[in-house]
Amino acid sequence: MTMWVFGYGSLVWNPGFEAQDRVIASLPDYHRSFCMRSIHHRGTDETPGLVLALDEAPGAVCHGVALSVAPESAAEVLEYLRERELISSAYIEKMLEIDLADGRRVEAVTYVIDPDHVQYCGGLDLEEQANIIARAVGGRGPNTEYLFNTTEHLVQLGIMDRDLDWLVRRVRHLAG
Repeated sequence: MTMWVFGYGSLVWNPGFEAQDRVIASLPDYHRSFCMRSIHHRGTDETPGLVLALDEAPGAVCHGVALSVAPESAAEVLEYLRERELISSAYIEKMLEIDLADGRRVEAVTYVIDPDHVQYCGGLDLEEQANIIARAVGGRGPNTEYLFNTTEHLVQLGIMDRDLDWLVRRVRHLAG
């Protein structure tokens, strides 16, 4: 049986594993949000950055990418994803139903934010998000790079996100 993984942020442009197939997909009742403080990859304990997470929001729909994994690679990919995504336990791994652009509905490994985790920061206004992203740097590089890469790749796939577009313009202005 094929394992599916739902990507909405860096998994779109840097999955770190071989995907058999990439299909535009949507996840109901969640939205993509800079609601997780990053203290490892895009910030530090002293100067946390922000990374995207799936925040539960009944009625919302998050558009992203479904990545299929060959059955013989599933265990290895799942181990890799857990090491990458569960580094601080801010994400919860769930099997959620997603809708593929071709009409299929599949279950996918999906990482959603734990709203009770200390790194959760839902509700920040866009200006505050922009100020944090413009200055933070972590182990995987500048927070700006994460924002720019994610937005660029979503646009290439035809996935528009008004908040990300606004953040890109504002962060470019702030970063000079």
